[in-house]
Amino acid sequence: MYAIVEIKGQQFKVEAGKKLFVHRIQDAENGATVEFDKVLLVDDNGTITVGNPTIEGAKVVCEIVSSLVKGDKVLIFHKKRRKGHRKLNGHRQQFTELTIKEVVA
Repeated sequence: MYAIVEIKGQQFKVEAGKKLFVHRIQDAENGATVEFDKVLLVDDNGTITVGNPTIEGAKVVCEIVSSLVKGDKVLIFHKKRRKGHRKLNGHRQQFTELTIKEVVA
């Protein structure tokens, strides 16, 4: 059984027991349980249910493993040729690590 769920503006395919990295959830504590109710699609052993836009009564139950995980550093380099202009910026996205406990459909 799997589901397509919307979390913080992004869609994820989730199954029970899998780990998931989503954009950082504010005020999240390690070990807390979180429920997401914007379930867009559920596949229950070949029986597919599509929401319009969401499925009523369906939810995904998750446990927060780590409230702050930093992604890889991305470097942004700007240069204008023959002008002596160089600029280097870096960015590390912050994520929250979740473990999917169950999909309720």
